[in-house]
Amino acid sequence: RGHPARIAGRPRKGTYQKEGTMKAAVVHDFTQPLSIENVPKPEPSDGQVLVRIEACGLCHTDIHAAHGDWPIKPPLPLIPGHEGVGIVEALGSGAGEEISEGDRVAIPWLGFACGHCRYCNSGRETLCEAQLNTGYSMDGGYAEYVAAYARHVVKVPDAVDSLDAAPLSCAGVTVYKAVKSSGVGPSQLCAVFGVGGLGHLAVQYAKIQGATVVAVDLEDDKLEMARELGADYVVNAAEQDPAAEIQKLGGADAAIALAVSPRPFEQAFDSLARGGTLMMVALPPDNYVKLPIFETVLRGINIKGSIVGTHRDVEDVFKLHTLGRTRVLHETRPLEEVNEAFDDILHARNKEPRIVLTV
Repeated sequence: RGHPARIAGRPRKGTYQKEGTMKAAVVHDFTQPLSIENVPKPEPSDGQVLVRIEACGLCHTDIHAAHGDWPIKPPLPLIPGHEGVGIVEALGSGAGEEISEGDRVAIPWLGFACGHCRYCNSGRETLCEAQLNTGYSMDGGYAEYVAAYARHVVKVPDAVDSLDAAPLSCAGVTVYKAVKSSGVGPSQLCAVFGVGGLGHLAVQYAKIQGATVVAVDLEDDKLEMARELGADYVVNAAEQDPAAEIQKLGGADAAIALAVSPRPFEQAFDSLARGGTLMMVALPPDNYVKLPIFETVLRGINIKGSIVGTHRDVEDVFKLHTLGRTRVLHETRPLEEVNEAFDDILHARNKEPRIVLTV
């Protein structure tokens, strides 16, 4: 639409250096695997920094982007990846004074926000209608270099390993924000539906809040992992009715829905105590759930959507990790194995909840 950020945020449209190439995983066709190839190295535009990527987490959203699964499809060709962590090597004009060359930064999902709308001005920049998303509407971290907006990258503390920082910048901050927004606190019960890449972190943030945690999943090994991370109760939804089991505990004051299927959302609703809150986080391909109006009204149920987190939320997540209060369970793969990693995620063959691609 001619928005300067939209032009600057897509280096492929004319802001690459004339000399120099870099390795990247590129989507050319939603029906084909990503191509590992040499492409022009980006140059930071106004307000941007050039980041040399060390690691980039693999989020399920990257798979949706590469396959064109969502109604608003990303422009092609595209370099996915919105959990990139690396070193700032150059500053574009107008990059400001907050970020310097040599800083290690994370490049989150929110790649750009206007900074002056009612959402940005009230600390809700993730709702900005002019936003650009890293690895979706602008090139992301499946590459050796990324041009990112200085205002939105987040400094990574020295005590946080890059392989941990990458998943924390999306998976971590997403569930941190969801748990925080649910309002669950000490002496209350929090149910986490889906104990995978996001859920294993949600269990930990709920415990940090002081809540009693019940973890729900279909696989015993994931439930055992949840116990090791602090879950007080576990429910195998393949063998028991999770709503009924949670109601036996008095009902959940908050239920965090992280499984990519509508049925767990409905089970999460049914598990709530009166006045409880259902936090919708996961994005199943089937876009609709069936929830009762009568019970919602009479039981005073709250239903909220939660989308990633703000710049401050990412800083909080890094601080908690620095304090030793969270563990990120991940395995690493080289960037060249991105297609195999996608396939493993889709068929639940990954050994750890998160995969981090090393560049």
